[in-house]
Amino acid sequence: MTTQRSLFFLFAWMIVSNALAAQEEETTPLRTEVELGAVNTSGNTDAQSINFRGEIGLSRKQWEYGFLMDGLRSSQNGVLAAQRFYYVGNVNYQLNANSFIQSRVAHEDDRFSGYDSQSDFTLSFGRNLLRSRPNMNLTYEAGIGYRISQIKERLSRANFNDFDEAMFRLAGEYEWDLSESAQFEQTMSLETGLETSIIRSESSIEAQILDNLALRFSIFAKHQTVVPAGRKNTDTETAVTFVMNF
Repeated sequence: MTTQRSLFFLFAWMIVSNALAAQEEETTPLRTEVELGAVNTSGNTDAQSINFRGEIGLSRKQWEYGFLMDGLRSSQNGVLAAQRFYYVGNVNYQLNANSFIQSRVAHEDDRFSGYDSQSDFTLSFGRNLLRSRPNMNLTYEAGIGYRISQIKERLSRANFNDFDEAMFRLAGEYEWDLSESAQFEQTMSLETGLETSIIRSESSIEAQILDNLALRFSIFAKHQTVVPAGRKNTDTETAVTFVMNF
């Protein structure tokens, strides 16, 4: 088992064990969100595309646990054109009403990026802002961590090898309730290391259709400063998806 997978499963075990302990002490609110979108075309072009996201949140007194899985798969004329999976687990400890400490682990497997996988662990300080605004919220996180980047075998033979590095992470999330049934959200993160830096940005507007069903339009961009030869530094995704809350 690779190092980053060991870290990922260790962190997942920590989340599950704490959640089970929480159930013994008190009832904990569980939040689940599932997002799904698909496109299928036929005729001159035979193409299929599906993107999905699942998110789980759990609270226990001063502790908050979260897990996110985000994926994309696309094929054209029977040939796989894109495939990406991104997993994030985090534990937040609330210091007070506005500040928290976060431990976070992430793993990304993008078949067409040139990297076999990239995993990182960070420890950050976070703060909630705009608490006085009833329809807005702004959160930022800043901390340090460690990233493991594994290169595909054929690229390793071309002198582009695996590397590990310390890194600094800065992230923010802005939420704005436009109305009772519509919400705007913007997330951004910068993860900069000695070898490479990764910038992620996602803008979205979500409109409520039913009590637990919404329609979401989103634009996602990822920029990495160092990529294997022949790969582009920036990837973008535009999606319209249905979001179900439980």
